[in-house]
Amino acid sequence: MMTLLFWLMALALFAVATLAGRRFGLIPIVSQLLLATFGLPLLMYFWIEPGWHLNGAQLVSPVWLKNLYSLAFALLLGHILSDVIDLRLDRQSVKIALPSFGVPFACGLATATWLLPPQPWISSLAVGLLFSITAIPVLYLYLRHIAYPPAATRRLVQTAILIDLICWSLFALAQGSLHLGSLLLPLVGACIPLLLRLLGLRQPLLHSGMFFALLVVAEHYRLNALITGIGYLLCMAALKVPLVLPLGTEWMNRLQTYLAIPLILTFGIVQINVHSVMDSLGWVQLVALLLLPIASKLLGNWLGLGWAGASFAGASRWRESVLLNIRGLSEIVFLNLLLQQTLISPALYFALMLMGLIATLLPAVAGFHRIPSIAVPARSPRVNS
Repeated sequence: MMTLLFWLMALALFAVATLAGRRFGLIPIVSQLLLATFGLPLLMYFWIEPGWHLNGAQLVSPVWLKNLYSLAFALLLGHILSDVIDLRLDRQSVKIALPSFGVPFACGLATATWLLPPQPWISSLAVGLLFSITAIPVLYLYLRHIAYPPAATRRLVQTAILIDLICWSLFALAQGSLHLGSLLLPLVGACIPLLLRLLGLRQPLLHSGMFFALLVVAEHYRLNALITGIGYLLCMAALKVPLVLPLGTEWMNRLQTYLAIPLILTFGIVQINVHSVMDSLGWVQLVALLLLPIASKLLGNWLGLGWAGASFAGASRWRESVLLNIRGLSEIVFLNLLLQQTLISPALYFALMLMGLIATLLPAVAGFHRIPSIAVPARSPRVNS
């Protein structure tokens, strides 16, 4: 009963934080990250653990909660991966994406090797990938909020899609190389669209419903949901079958904002023992994990944007470098995957969650909440259609 009461209270707190943040011009994910990173650990430290005598393991143990988490996970991961099916490669986006991924990835590998305690190579690889991620949904919301030029918005969002696709694909292949069965079963699931086509079943709703169902099953049984999701959507794209969301756009947004995202954030945060976080990471390690991902990502973005050239006359290279440093949902899902599979420690999870919050707030702190005053032409000659 106390566990159910806690989760109802947590969802209510996220709803209040989201609505309050909107009054101050914050997009929902920023308000939710603030609550998850600062509010929930304090709540656990001063009230839930000493007053209710509940720890993180007890709060995430109910079967109904794990099933609900699987549904929320499938909803969020499926929504993020669905961007892959609409990907139209733009040469300028590729030029931005390569340094934007490569520079922070190399920095992350170096940090994991030299500054963090000894760990398996796949954990070091995961740290490098976490240094590189750009959040597709949050970036798009920021760009829409400041009324960024459409052609420039498309280029930056395509860049984020490419970066995240590289990150998730590399991690999926790395996991598969360790456990062949964990690679083969998800690949079989990814080929289901081809089987449906052979059976003459071409309804987009059927393909899409199977997609989300497979993500739920993969997460529940600890299979590689990344391989399943990416492969499934690529098959759908090859067959030219459109992805249909299970609910309308407005209801999907509400479900993500008020249920899926709060559930996933809370599920990860409550498992962190706040008492031992600082004992696990020294100050040098903590500062490195907060600053190096942001600095290396900004450098990679800057190099990539210089290689690709300006998206429109008067475009700010610094502004776009900061915008491409936004983290958010993509990093949250990835962090939860790693924590569930014990590939990263709770202390590393918390430090990188805090880094993601800082990176996501950086555009607002830098004053990028105003509409650009540039007179932008209807079509940029440097962006391919």
